[in-house]
Amino acid sequence: MTDTSAIIAAMQAEQDEASAKEHGINAEEWHRLITRLNRKPNLVELGIYSVMWSEHCSYKSSRRHLSKFPTKNEHVIQGPGENAGVIDIGDGQAAIFKMESHNHPSYIEPYQGAATGVGGILRDVFTMGARPIALVNALRFGDPSHPKTRSLVAGVVAGIGGYGNCVGVPTVAGETEFHKGYNGNILVNAMAVGLADQDKIFYARGATPGNPIFYVGSKTGRDGIHGATMASAEFSEGDEDNRPTVQVGDPFTEKLLIEACLELMATDAIQAIQDMGAAGLTSSSVEMADKGGIGVEMDLDKVPQRETGMTAYEIMLSESQERMLMVLKPGKEALAKQIFDKYDLDAEVIGMTTDTGHMVLKQFGEVVCDIPVPPLAEDAPNYDRSWVAPKKRAPLDLSKHPEPEDYGEVLLKLMSSPDMASKRWIWEQYDRHVMGDTVDSSQSQGNAAIVRIHGTKKALAITSDCTPRYVSADPYEGGKQAVAEAYRNLSAVGAKPIAITDNLNFGNPEKPETMGYIVKAIEGMAEACKELDFPVVSGNVSLYNETDGIAIPPTPVVGGVGLIEDLDKIATLKGAQAGDVLILIGETKGHLGASLYAREILGLDGEDAGPPPPVDLAVEKRNADFVRELVEQGLVNAVHDVSDGGVACAAAEMALAGNVHMKLQAGAANTLEVCFDESQGRAVCTTTSENVSQIIDLAAAAGVPARQIGDCVPETFEAGPGIFITFEDVEKGHLLTLARLREAHEGWLPNYMSKVD
Repeated sequence: MTDTSAIIAAMQAEQDEASAKEHGINAEEWHRLITRLNRKPNLVELGIYSVMWSEHCSYKSSRRHLSKFPTKNEHVIQGPGENAGVIDIGDGQAAIFKMESHNHPSYIEPYQGAATGVGGILRDVFTMGARPIALVNALRFGDPSHPKTRSLVAGVVAGIGGYGNCVGVPTVAGETEFHKGYNGNILVNAMAVGLADQDKIFYARGATPGNPIFYVGSKTGRDGIHGATMASAEFSEGDEDNRPTVQVGDPFTEKLLIEACLELMATDAIQAIQDMGAAGLTSSSVEMADKGGIGVEMDLDKVPQRETGMTAYEIMLSESQERMLMVLKPGKEALAKQIFDKYDLDAEVIGMTTDTGHMVLKQFGEVVCDIPVPPLAEDAPNYDRSWVAPKKRAPLDLSKHPEPEDYGEVLLKLMSSPDMASKRWIWEQYDRHVMGDTVDSSQSQGNAAIVRIHGTKKALAITSDCTPRYVSADPYEGGKQAVAEAYRNLSAVGAKPIAITDNLNFGNPEKPETMGYIVKAIEGMAEACKELDFPVVSGNVSLYNETDGIAIPPTPVVGGVGLIEDLDKIATLKGAQAGDVLILIGETKGHLGASLYAREILGLDGEDAGPPPPVDLAVEKRNADFVRELVEQGLVNAVHDVSDGGVACAAAEMALAGNVHMKLQAGAANTLEVCFDESQGRAVCTTTSENVSQIIDLAAAAGVPARQIGDCVPETFEAGPGIFITFEDVEKGHLLTLARLREAHEGWLPNYMSKVD
């Protein structure tokens, strides 16, 4: 029998500064806490403060800088501050989306860490009344030679596929990169997109006093306790053994939870709703109370529990998965209970909203917590961290490096490098076509994914983008580029870019150098969002991504969403045909600094690699809008944005996708720049020879640089179709056959994963 008196005594025990430090609360915050309370907290109260004031929940190091983001345009219905962002996509419908991180849990326990990351981001979306229609993931792993990398890749990919496939939502887009900077701290960023009717969107705000608090979903266990706190601290060697802080997910329960919630939402029963994500029951109840300006009183004995003897501290800090918290309208308890009983899910009234502005918790009839709500949320610490701007890099000096003897071999090496190599081994483990509306997935076609809005000719385009080597070299330009590339990728398929979500992954913000990267990256992103009319509507900040003081490369990931009005007017990377002409949109300026060529061919990965290409936002918008116009008019057969590896790599991906033979024309004097330069604001299009002059004329009228750079020729060489890079003297051209390129491009990852350490 549980000794309830001993449990209550432990929960009510007054805590001191030493205990606060163990909970991640520093001396300044301890003073702030006891000043707000006018007394010292007990154990339950200290635990609640520790998670709500954690970096993961409070954004205490980044909040003041996040306010620099533009968050509105004519399409935005709901910006940051709710479970997810909401945009108007016409016809009374809305797209709801968000991106979040599950980095620390995925390093500790890759399968469950990644799986529960998927589950959590799905709940953020369907909490608002949306049916999820697409999943996206942005993954960063360590050096392929690192002893942990292969098992982390296997576990994370299996976790994403295992959860997403079982819950029945297609994984349609993503990116996967490898770098030694992630050896001790991988990144797993998950994004979900859903659809809802504009008159049936639900919010965490809006709860009023005197209404029942309704707990639904799985029972509460001891898994995930202090997960939010763990996600707000650096790693040390050996922390991978910290598995009790990682939650365990159940996608089949999540599927039932989606259906039950959407069924209840079709009634008039819900006043406010919040998923139980980081910090579980604590954050969900505090956020609804804070946004409603109310108080909450809960009886923790009524919380469904799967383990015996759970304390109030454990119940409030558990991060068990597949749980939601609602405030129901009066008299709707029986209706709600009936629906959740039908889906065999736990559902209990565990408390009431009040007008006190306090969180009051009871266990075994005793009060174990009584604290004001505002200090937990909006009154949480908001630091103005000191920061120093990163040093500017000197230009890349190519004179120190000999020109390649064989450009075909350079292209082969780039296309089979870990970052550029095909990720087919990964995305074939994901169900990309469940629900039947995936028109194209970015994993296979390289620009943005296209997902039909069910029953219509409209679609959403979705992409995920970031180039960490650019951000490392210059966070302001790198931040601009991440947003600009998302804009470019959406435009390349014919979509009008509408808004972004983001996931800002950085190291320890208490270090001025790291904080400098955070500040400048945000400022660069904000500038791009403003100039491109591409606002931030939701997002996540993940800091303290370090192990033993070594930070990850700064990685601000952008998830972009755009609208396609007519699916008959799209372009993909696959449409190139024999006889087509290749046209480059945008200007090649010879920028090889911080490029894939510099890293993979010259072996430069740091200061010597030079600065990244600058981003001219006016040019980005002009050129991307022009490409979108070409798609709208049906003048192009295939489109691919130019990014990693430059024009040669973009053309190679188009050749592989369409299985066509291409000749690229390069002048003898600047072949290197023409092929592998990473100047921004560019795209490669293929079109029929009849359309070339019209496109060139339209480009001239729009002030857009456009020129022919090659052909998709019908004939092949004896060795078969390939990429043929020609000089002024064609006899000096360099050939790379498609067969050899495909084998290297698609073979790297499966060969790597099949090795036994």
